[in-house]
Amino acid sequence: MIGMDEVAKSAPDGYTLLLVHSGLTYMPGLYRKLTFDPAKDFDGVITAVSGIYVLAVNPASPIKSVAELLVYAKANPGKVTYGSAGIGSTLHLAGEFFKLKAGVDIVHVPYKGAAPAITDLLGGQTQMMFGPAVDILPLAEAGKLRALAVTSAKRSTLAPGLPAVAETLPGFEVVGWYGLAAPAGTPKSIIAKLNADANRALQSGELSAQFRQLGYEPIGDTPEQASARIKSDVALWTKIIRDAGIQPQ
Repeated sequence: MIGMDEVAKSAPDGYTLLLVHSGLTYMPGLYRKLTFDPAKDFDGVITAVSGIYVLAVNPASPIKSVAELLVYAKANPGKVTYGSAGIGSTLHLAGEFFKLKAGVDIVHVPYKGAAPAITDLLGGQTQMMFGPAVDILPLAEAGKLRALAVTSAKRSTLAPGLPAVAETLPGFEVVGWYGLAAPAGTPKSIIAKLNADANRALQSGELSAQFRQLGYEPIGDTPEQASARIKSDVALWTKIIRDAGIQPQ
């Protein structure tokens, strides 16, 4: 937040940029007071990469699909628990979005990071979790977890064998993205050059391969699309956080 505030207040000359994560768009819903406005104080330069999350259950569970999970959760309100990396994390908000979208009563169990949450899912202390693909997929391939679906709007090349949650629950999408943003008011000519250079870099086969190894798919878009993504995600997550009853700090 200190870095974000510094960029927001920097000269809009193209020399100070923000490596922005989708978590920026949660902040208006999670904090009562911010010294910057994510939707107004930054101009998007590019959305560089997008990462999926994977909905998984313990392999001892009888649940083998999102549809079966919904049936079970509706028949057992308050008995299904899901772990997350902590309150306000993407993994937490993915669970709350799922809960609201499906109309089910599932219980959040926050941990201090994704690793201990995954450990308890492996041990059967929790029943489900939305976890980072880079962590969940190898465990699923080893038979230690059962992956049910990915959180992207459509099936992902990172996990082509898995359906999207949205195939059962239309409108559900949670992705973690990284990109670049500049202080609001940066000349369009400067942003256009930065965008062109970044898009050119993303076309490198070596760079794309490295991103995919980390669980991210290269995107690349226009500055207008990057700015629109920030604004639309702020509106989406502010509403989800409010509807979920998460109290801002």
